[in-house]
Amino acid sequence: MSVDFYNKNAQAFCDSTKDVDVSSLLLHFLPLIPAGGRILDAGCGSGRDSKYFKNNGYQFVAIDESPMLAEIASSYIKQEVEVSTFLNYHSSHRFDGIWACASLLHIPSKNLEENISHLCSLLVKGGAFYCSFKYGTQDRKCDGRYFTDCDEERLKSFICNTSASINKVWQSVDLRPKREKERWLNVILIKK
Repeated sequence: MSVDFYNKNAQAFCDSTKDVDVSSLLLHFLPLIPAGGRILDAGCGSGRDSKYFKNNGYQFVAIDESPMLAEIASSYIKQEVEVSTFLNYHSSHRFDGIWACASLLHIPSKNLEENISHLCSLLVKGGAFYCSFKYGTQDRKCDGRYFTDCDEERLKSFICNTSASINKVWQSVDLRPKREKERWLNVILIKK
């Protein structure tokens, strides 16, 4: 459902997100990644954050389930973006960090634990995993997309049987213009 939305609205979505300043989120994540470390940008969207990782000397792999977003992002970052779901992505290398900015929220809640667990398997021990969700406790459909909202308690239920532990949780407002009333749950997990 959400992939269809992004395929049909790929350019408009990229235009509305590629210049959003997420430095306030990166400040919590990047200190946990070694200089030049390997990052998986899981659900890279426009490629905005991959471009930042590239420009700042990190090794990275970018994936997105939407072929249209992957094509636009590949052109933007001048590096191939692999079209893949989270569960279908495999790598012979382990990552120092996973960046899943506003992407896991499209996974149905009943499948989130499995997706988080699989992504954690791609991390080195002690690796950092950033993810974010719209703040709340429901599963919902909105404007052609599926959303799993998350609060602090719900987050615990999604990771209780994974190899991840909570390092940091904080709330923020939406960083896009004119969306400041929307709240987000930001999470940094560490692989045990």
